[in-house]
Amino acid sequence: MGTESLNIAVVGSGIMGGGIADVAATAGHNVVIKARSAQSAAGAVAVVQKSVDRRVSKERITADDAEAIMSRVGWTMSFDDLSEADIVIETVAEDMAIKREVFAELDRVCKAGAIIATNTSTLSVTELALATGRPTQVLGIHFFNPANVMELVEIVVPDVTDAAIAEAATQFVAGCGKQPVTVLDRAGFVVNALLFPYLNNAARMAEAGTASREDIDIAMKGGCNFPMGPLALLDLVGLDTSVSILRTLAEKFGDSNYEPVPLLCDLVAAGHLGRKTGQGLFTYD
Repeated sequence: MGTESLNIAVVGSGIMGGGIADVAATAGHNVVIKARSAQSAAGAVAVVQKSVDRRVSKERITADDAEAIMSRVGWTMSFDDLSEADIVIETVAEDMAIKREVFAELDRVCKAGAIIATNTSTLSVTELALATGRPTQVLGIHFFNPANVMELVEIVVPDVTDAAIAEAATQFVAGCGKQPVTVLDRAGFVVNALLFPYLNNAARMAEAGTASREDIDIAMKGGCNFPMGPLALLDLVGLDTSVSILRTLAEKFGDSNYEPVPLLCDLVAAGHLGRKTGQGLFTYD
């Protein structure tokens, strides 16, 4: 696919969908966001607008640059409008049944040769590929949150994926100014498989009262030179998302160390999901 302008579709209109749309549009690609409602679409477009406004205020781009970026971002509520997409990136909820439904629709509407990708953080990309009639064209393009800030993107390549598709996806990610790493389709891939046992154990330590939540985070920032403490990171990721990831890892690896600790489950049950709700392991204004 080279470095030419592509038609990119993002299925999902949450913060991640908006962030990926921002990344792609900033790189010069035309982007359409597939949303379930006009309201959710407006929210995703607002994510892009806020990002470009911030960059203008910091003089990283001009007002003309910002206008050009926004002109490349559109939205739709119909899968049929994705028929000309060169690359589709799914960013819906981390639920295999929901994702399989999305992939069935993408299989129906996408043009021959289109790359169909998932942004899943833990679920089987192979299973999603085999849910389509074109498994060789399916892979994972896993951005991290916030997508317009985080440099790393995991290119998750199932055994069934064509090597040319993986290479084209890697070129797209690199062309967006991101650092791609290629990984096999294993639960948690690289980052989450290593990260979430650490986060879970930090929550276990907080639950046991080994130290205060604040001091646990201070210790890991000061002792390991991490930019953010583990408990604050859980709140940033979202406690509901974190519990879902941990449960998937526990199921795949059969290791109780991945089972989310009761503290996290209790907070999720109470609706305290972290930064996005204003309360989680910490409280936010």
